[in-house]
Amino acid sequence: MKNELVIVLDFGGQYNQLVARRVRECNVYCEIYSYKTDIEKIKAMNPKGIILTGGPNSCYEAGAPTYTKELFELGIPVLGLCYGAQLMMFVLGGEVKSAPVREYGKTEVLIDKAESKLFAGVPASTICWMSHFDYISRIAPGFEISAHTKDCPVATAENEEKALYAIQFHPEVLHTQDGTKIINNFVKTVCGCTGDWKMDAFVEETIQAIREKVGDGKVLCALSGGVDSSVAAVLIAKAIGSQLTCVFVDHGLLRKDEGDEVEAVFGANGSYNLNFIRVNAQERFYAKLAGVEEPEAKRKIIGEEFIRVFEEEAKKIGAVDFLVQGTIYPDVVESGLGGESAVIKSHHNVGGLPDYVNFKEIIEPLRDLFKDEVRKAGLELGIPEHLVFRQPFPGPGLGIRIVGEVTAEKVRMIQDADAIYREEIATAGLDKEINQYFAALTNMRSVGVMGDERTYDYAVVLRGVNTIDFMTAEAAQIPYEVLGKVMSRIINEVKGVNRVFYDLTSKPPGTIEFE
Repeated sequence: MKNELVIVLDFGGQYNQLVARRVRECNVYCEIYSYKTDIEKIKAMNPKGIILTGGPNSCYEAGAPTYTKELFELGIPVLGLCYGAQLMMFVLGGEVKSAPVREYGKTEVLIDKAESKLFAGVPASTICWMSHFDYISRIAPGFEISAHTKDCPVATAENEEKALYAIQFHPEVLHTQDGTKIINNFVKTVCGCTGDWKMDAFVEETIQAIREKVGDGKVLCALSGGVDSSVAAVLIAKAIGSQLTCVFVDHGLLRKDEGDEVEAVFGANGSYNLNFIRVNAQERFYAKLAGVEEPEAKRKIIGEEFIRVFEEEAKKIGAVDFLVQGTIYPDVVESGLGGESAVIKSHHNVGGLPDYVNFKEIIEPLRDLFKDEVRKAGLELGIPEHLVFRQPFPGPGLGIRIVGEVTAEKVRMIQDADAIYREEIATAGLDKEINQYFAALTNMRSVGVMGDERTYDYAVVLRGVNTIDFMTAEAAQIPYEVLGKVMSRIINEVKGVNRVFYDLTSKPPGTIEFE
């Protein structure tokens, strides 16, 4: 149920999705919008609360992202985080300056106002995550300081009467010990949300909405076999049954043997009673990708070719009114459609589509959900756990796990290497501990010695990360013995590979994918 809405206004912060995710953990529905969103649109949405994100700018500089004073006079509770806190003070008559001592990382925050609604249940001293080079040098009229640190006199300022709260630190990141409690206090105590947004209600309402939208129309679903498209397919099937046809495009960029596995689960002998069509288009995609090296160009080529294949299948099927895609909320936001942060990537299901898509409308039943929420929806729909908790896999597949040009030979190399890696991770009992792991093929070739011969072959990179929400991630600490065994097997068993690396990069600054 979406009776209660909290909106996040994005000022370019790297944690914008994380803020929304934390609000949803409180069972309160939350959406992200650009700071450029018109005040009248915000009024029309009638949110219970507004959260302003961090951002890389200085609010006192000309041209910096800002908002009108009217936002703070709507009678709606506002929580400003980092840049959002500074902007609130600046707009309402306070002062923000470059900090004499910059704070970054875990910092002790001392609570000055124990009775603050924001800090209910929070100890007098708590560890929070700071990341700022400006500071609030003077609070706005009507506010009082409710927390500080050794180097930051205004860690939190509040105007309880007007329900305005400015927090210099980041409560949304896991490094802030009581961050979830602080956000929960804001949305529940300050905003008055009851927290009635639950997954069973989402599934039920979505099924009903799909039935009303589709009517007696025919629907074509893009089924990749991944978690997102699988949950979307079953959700649509529950709503409209035989009106749905699922097309599985094997673009030759799947994991080893995955095409056959998808067909076994969703095909004629599967248990979902779907109209299932498999299109073997491997050579077609390889031809389109020949000579293309830039990652974003590869994504768009793969996306456009997907659409072309679906158009062709639609013509064979007959009149098709709707196309279903497994878009999820991070796809929407990272493609620049749900906030202000820089476009990180485009997807074949939200970006890079040509203007002449020959379908009446695209249905994206999961576009409001984060990945862990998609899994919850899958379990609610009765999809087996081994499918629901399958390793994440990008829409463009191995096309973006191969650095540089994609060829059939490179696909074969990375499929074999990745299969070995996944097998050894499972054998070591680590498959449930590491949130995402895969092998990628670099574009680097180097000299090696195998037997009595010199080789000049490719290097494979192993990626493994631990994450809760896929917004931030840290490299998994895989035992050296496991990595050593994987390395030995890949070099011995995969022709064309003579080096293996392990990627230690966190997100940020990197992405989880390797492209």
